[in-house]
Amino acid sequence: MATTDNLTEFKKWAAELSRKPLDDEGVRLNRGVELIARIFDVKLHEVAILGLTHDGRSLRFLAPDTLRAVGQIPLSSGSALAARTMRELRPEIVNHFHVTPHASVFEGVPIAEDERAEPIQKIMSAPVMLGSKALGVLQVSRKGNGPVDAGPDFTPLQLRNLKTIADALASCLLLCAKE
Repeated sequence: MATTDNLTEFKKWAAELSRKPLDDEGVRLNRGVELIARIFDVKLHEVAILGLTHDGRSLRFLAPDTLRAVGQIPLSSGSALAARTMRELRPEIVNHFHVTPHASVFEGVPIAEDERAEPIQKIMSAPVMLGSKALGVLQVSRKGNGPVDAGPDFTPLQLRNLKTIADALASCLLLCAKE
């Protein structure tokens, strides 16, 4: 469960990152993913940060690192929650994701060299906004062999916290867009 201290630590990290000039490796969001995972008590590979592509037609994975080179999600996709979040600009919880039709191609990406990811059972998704400009999407999921395996349902309070985090992440995504 998110504590005020964890949210404060995340906001501090995001503010510091947004003030740093880009280095040769560009902006890395790994520390942010660690903090988000801790806030929601999920594994690192259950946090996804996606940014809008330069042409504005797709979302690309910025984190986790395992998904950075995998591909993009077209905003026109009718089955991708991230695309819907970006189009509708509203946060959403889907605690029955395992029975919702969705593109599962990214769930099949190994989380380690010899470890396959379990399917997403529950997910929260929030747009990353800077004022009225949409920059990307932040998603936190619970994976497992079944809904009970995955852990507790996400709550409306957690969704509000996710939106707060997404808002703090906006300035970091601006830096990523410049990479």
